Amino acid sequence: MTRDVFLRSLEADFADLRAAAVDLSAPVPSCPGWTVDALVDHVAHVYLHKVETMRLGKLPEAWPPEPTGEKSLALLDRAHAELVAEFAERPDDQPCPTWYEPDQTVGFWVRRMAQETVIHRVDAELAAGFPISPIPAELADDGIAEVLEVFLSYATRNWPEDFGDLLRADGNKSVLVSAGGARWLVRLHHGSVDIAPDTAGQAVAQVSGAPHDVLLWLWRRLGDNAVRVDGDAAAVARLRALLEAATQ
Repeated sequence: MTRDVFLRSLEADFADLRAAAVDLSAPVPSCPGWTVDALVDHVAHVYLHKVETMRLGKLPEAWPPEPTGEKSLALLDRAHAELVAEFAERPDDQPCPTWYEPDQTVGFWVRRMAQETVIHRVDAELAAGFPISPIPAELADDGIAEVLEVFLSYATRNWPEDFGDLLRADGNKSVLVSAGGARWLVRLHHGSVDIAPDTAGQAVAQVSGAPHDVLLWLWRRLGDNAVRVDGDAAAVARLRALLEAATQ
């Protein structure tokens, strides 16, 4: 995906998130324990963290900052405006610290904030009881690749302690994730997860569906009834549990 597509997606999903934040006291069913007010505050602080990272040239050492007294929606509006302004001033290839060692550029955060916003836009719609707005296939496909490769595979290799016993399961099994014409072979090893090109016959299970549905299944915003699940149920359950640990 190009920067322009990411930024257009960020703008559209931010507007939809903002429009769905109609009752700040409403619970967010996809984020147990959160209200819409907490969701809005979270997104605002995620945006501001990236703003500070770009301005400082390093990850902020103390976070979150001291409260400003702003209401959550006002804070969100300010944070969004500052984020968009920082992105406008910096090319994708400008060096910028990230938590993902293979990509230390502003472009990483452009992609990450587009994907962050679409998932939390869905959270706001679920909280408001609104229908979930469709996620364009291109954005959803990119989001699937990101959550599998950047969140799941990279995290299991670098922070295995975050996954507890989930990485200690005996046996190596693979689950094929299929969305539209794209396919990812998720290999669940003892100790790590890696993503490989689809190799026929290797998978013991498959999760498939439209890109929109598969992305939201991977992020646990939709249940198994939204996708097609075939094969080894235990392997799919393990993948689901690993994703939960990776995306908390």
